[in-house]
Amino acid sequence: MKKGQRLWTQDELLLAINLYCKLPFGKIHRLNPEIIHLARLIDRTPNSISYKLVNFASFDPSLQARGIKGAVNASKLDKKIWNEFFNNWESLSFESEKLRAQYEKTTIEKLNELNEVDLPKEGNTREQVIQARVNQLFFRNTVLAAYNYTCCITGINQPELLVAGHIRPWKDDKKNRLNPRNGIAINGLHDKAFENGLMTITTDCKIKISHLLMKKRDQKIIHEYFKVFDGKPIHLPSRFLPDIEFLKDHNEKLRS
Repeated sequence: MKKGQRLWTQDELLLAINLYCKLPFGKIHRLNPEIIHLARLIDRTPNSISYKLVNFASFDPSLQARGIKGAVNASKLDKKIWNEFFNNWESLSFESEKLRAQYEKTTIEKLNELNEVDLPKEGNTREQVIQARVNQLFFRNTVLAAYNYTCCITGINQPELLVAGHIRPWKDDKKNRLNPRNGIAINGLHDKAFENGLMTITTDCKIKISHLLMKKRDQKIIHEYFKVFDGKPIHLPSRFLPDIEFLKDHNEKLRS
């Protein structure tokens, strides 16, 4: 460590990895306003924040698969925080959001723009509802950022039209509910088709339309919205590539 530098704390790294998840990969640089803001919050330079995010990139298996190595001098604590976060999305996503709220000197409800009218007034039920909604928002932000706010099927890049869809359904796999490799950025229509087995994504990341739709011959709209995409590759994310095992499971649910 250079003279005058101070070691990163666990809390600082948790805030950094929170931001790493929510920024598109191409926007990890010192001029990004969100990086500048976090630097002010924890009294570090934008350069040091952006470099730490690149350190985290060195652990990202999706980036490694694409030949992107990230920085080479990540610390043991960097690796420890990465592993803890990526093996425990359910609790550490929420923990990092609570920590961010503390540094912002606000509440987690205000930080995540939760409507108080929709929340229980107090007690464990309130905490559970807040955690669920904060985590759902974190998952959405992480998945959409990974896909650069672009639908993986159509290429539409209007965030209001996109959802963070699950490959393995929310109810079926609690451990991977918030795992971004279990998510895809997709428009509402194709999300509903994906959810109901009318389309899937193969393990080589190509779109496959159900035979139920492919055999329809007299509906122009089915052709325009579904058939034209059959066999085409999806728009890949910059990181958090869909997990092959999750895709295999979904492929088995394609309706014939």
